[in-house]
Amino acid sequence: MMTRRICFALDLVDDAALIAEYEARHAPGAVWPVVRAHIEAQGVSAMEIWRTGDRMVMIAEVAEDYPRAIPEPPEIAEWEALMWRFQRALPHAATGEKWVPMQRIFALGETA
Repeated sequence: MMTRRICFALDLVDDAALIAEYEARHAPGAVWPVVRAHIEAQGVSAMEIWRTGDRMVMIAEVAEDYPRAIPEPPEIAEWEALMWRFQRALPHAATGEKWVPMQRIFALGETA
């Protein structure tokens, strides 16, 4: 199955202690197993989150049929509510939108 790369952006609350706690909650083995399983079930084969200051970028490799319509375990809403403690929406995000999709504007290998 073919995959594609998608990128999203989100900001964190600009507080060093909260940022440190957010990173700790995303350390290897720290993300709840049910959250990881749900992400993978939606068609994500690889995901990375990068940060500079309070800005984050998520890079995901996803299946052609991402996002798959699958049941959401109740723990997902609990995790998302917990994460909102650390996160803040981008100024141009829609109401309730967290990770805002990014548009690729340059690729080194493209010539035309």
